[in-house]
Amino acid sequence: MLMFLNGRIVEEKEASISPLDHGFLYGLGLFETFRIYNRHAFLLDDHLRRLNEGLRMIGIDGCYSRKEILDALHTLLKANRLDDAYVRLNVTAGIHGVGLRDKLYTNPNLLIFMKPVDPDPPLSEKTAAILKLKRNTPEGEQRLKSHHYLNNVLAKQEMKGSNSAEGIFLTAEGYVAEGIVSNLFWQKGGVLFTPSVKTGILNGITRQFVMKLAKDAGFEVREGFFLPEEIQSAEEVFLTNSIQEITAVANFDGLELPGKVGHTVKILHRMYAALREQIWSKDEIFTGG
Repeated sequence: MLMFLNGRIVEEKEASISPLDHGFLYGLGLFETFRIYNRHAFLLDDHLRRLNEGLRMIGIDGCYSRKEILDALHTLLKANRLDDAYVRLNVTAGIHGVGLRDKLYTNPNLLIFMKPVDPDPPLSEKTAAILKLKRNTPEGEQRLKSHHYLNNVLAKQEMKGSNSAEGIFLTAEGYVAEGIVSNLFWQKGGVLFTPSVKTGILNGITRQFVMKLAKDAGFEVREGFFLPEEIQSAEEVFLTNSIQEITAVANFDGLELPGKVGHTVKILHRMYAALREQIWSKDEIFTGG
């Protein structure tokens, strides 16, 4: 596939950055993953808002606009002959040699990868299991979608690379946190539960979007600190991320669940699908909550 690198379209296998880039030496970089549906970059404004805020927090001088990124995306879609795509957008700190730096990084690298996806993904399901490995705490005040990904990699190894199951992190205190590459929700009655960002989880863009959808559908949404046994009385459990959208859970650590035939996940998936070619931000959804 072709990719975007600092304004150029290049073959992925030919792309390179310096080994002195602090994104490589110290993991100083951020990324966003999102989908393009029929040439529409779904929730792009939310992804860029999080990216730009994160870059400011870690001292990288980069602020990317919708127009700038859309120009790059449309050029890359055309080059790869795609209308629907999985996108990974990376920003690395840039070259500054060996040694930590306490000044602003003023010459970051922008890399955008792209690959084809199903333009109309159906509601899917997985199983979920609680990991032995605990969720690490954020490096700063909040978790960023950074290149520092070792906790997730080790968790994936614990799951032995299974693509049909998601590992669920607990915090060191034993509270439910998040999946390896997903946020976690469960439903009981008319209430949708999800761990608080204060547990140290990533405040996923799809997480935020689904919370607004749920409120619009009449659910009460509760964020908090929950022990895993509290999920054992759940009626439905599901996972969210920007690539897999909403994924139903058919078995949560031994608890049999409705999976993709569940009433709640079907409602939310239908609402999600109706908006994915239209909106730039969750803020375009009105809720009374």
